[in-house]
Amino acid sequence: MKKAILLLIVLTVLFPLVANGGGDKAASAKEELSIIWWGSQNRHDRTIKAIELYMEKNPNVEVTYEFAGWTDYWTKTTTMAAGGMLPDVMQQDYARLAEWQEKNLLTALDPYIKDGTIDLSNVVDSAIAGGRINGELYGLNLGMNSECFVLDVDAFEKAGIPLPPQNWTWDQFESIARELHDKLGIYGMGDGMLGEQHWKTIYLSNGEYAYNDAGTDVGYTDESLFADYSEMIVNMQNDGVIPNRELELAKYGISIETKGMVSKESAMEYFWSNQLTALTSAAGEGRHFYMTHKPRLTADGPAANYLKPSMFFSISAQTENAAGAAKFINYFTNDLDVNKILAAERGVPISSAIRAGIKDLMGPAQIESFNYIDRVAQDNSPLPNPDPVGHSDIVNNVYNPMYLDPMCYGVITPQEAVHTLTVEAKKILAKNK
Repeated sequence: MKKAILLLIVLTVLFPLVANGGGDKAASAKEELSIIWWGSQNRHDRTIKAIELYMEKNPNVEVTYEFAGWTDYWTKTTTMAAGGMLPDVMQQDYARLAEWQEKNLLTALDPYIKDGTIDLSNVVDSAIAGGRINGELYGLNLGMNSECFVLDVDAFEKAGIPLPPQNWTWDQFESIARELHDKLGIYGMGDGMLGEQHWKTIYLSNGEYAYNDAGTDVGYTDESLFADYSEMIVNMQNDGVIPNRELELAKYGISIETKGMVSKESAMEYFWSNQLTALTSAAGEGRHFYMTHKPRLTADGPAANYLKPSMFFSISAQTENAAGAAKFINYFTNDLDVNKILAAERGVPISSAIRAGIKDLMGPAQIESFNYIDRVAQDNSPLPNPDPVGHSDIVNNVYNPMYLDPMCYGVITPQEAVHTLTVEAKKILAKNK
């Protein structure tokens, strides 16, 4: 009798464990998903809330995440890629998408669109075209975006200077920046005026581009256009009209939160349009910002602006959960609740249903971004091809160390710096032939 009772107790304890495949461990097993992105603190906070909401809506999923600033992000993800440790979902940039795809580090999204995991029924083809390479989609656009100059309306009014026209020129820009500096005793323009985007758009407003369409050479023949621009900016740095390179590295260029416009130390600032939300959040209540086009070479010439994907979400080729990654990307694109949290911080949403659903809920910064994108849609140059393989090599090993720094510190002239940039970039791009 005692043996029978003992056997019954053993069976009572063990049978549920066997039936559950091991008890609590199996019952608590969750689908794992990892994500990484770059951005400002404002983006980090919003994205974390979005991830938390996703886990509430999908209690079987456990999401881990990492984030970084722009420069650290690419160092981190490059290291991860080399070790086969890329997260399932990674934020990608238009300038680098082709290079990562060329290295077989990204998964095509088309199968997940075809099977309905990613729903693009409210998205026009032009909004996702920037993520296609050789006909396949490797990145889903997280918002429409364009470069812009943000103007501090109160600073302009205090100086008695009218806001510039949409088709203003670089000559007008220099004149206005110097006048703002003279009248207000602050920087007329903030930092970032010698980044590689300006190299590209100086030539875009001449009907060209930094790279040719094939990605095998530079796309221009006249070095003087960018040399003249570079000389103007260096002179403005030397005259204290804009921050010099040392201040850019040590202070103003660290993050959106450290920009001169936040602390009212600059009256204009260069940004991408989707960054206005973070700028407004950092600057605080009571500020009045207006976004306008980048200056162009001539008032009646091509625009220096184009509409582009602000950034993408891509699925890593190293993932073991591509289907789960696709489901998360669809959530970012089509879930109204999460887009109320994100508040168009990554750019104007590509889904017409989401745009309609959140527009009335947006604050002044988001509404200004929406209106600005509408203006650029009516006055822009064509979207250039994604930057070619070798672009990051050019930026890291040519543009910054051989053009930007020696020129800003007076080691070489702007003309010498641009010539070196052109010659060395040609050498790298020739490898693509």
